[in-house]
Amino acid sequence: MPKFVIEREVPGAGNLTGEELRSISQTSCSALRKLGYEIQWIQSYVTMEKIYCIYRAPNEDLIKEHAVLGGFPANRISEIATTIDPTTAEG
Repeated sequence: MPKFVIEREVPGAGNLTGEELRSISQTSCSALRKLGYEIQWIQSYVTMEKIYCIYRAPNEDLIKEHAVLGGFPANRISEIATTIDPTTAEG
């Protein structure tokens, strides 16, 4: 299944409290349950002004639907073509 990076512009994201992040996560999980098993949240990275999320989904439209259900932005959605890491240099 394709993997995507979702860029979410969330001013002040890096200052969100643990409770606020928990609430956002709960909202996301609730939206995912409504959408079914075809979409999966893998992980998110919080910076000062943005949240970058990694998802598996069959298409971009399902990710957009998740954002609408959750009430958060999906400012840019990019399909991941491949991944590299330090072991890539060895091969």
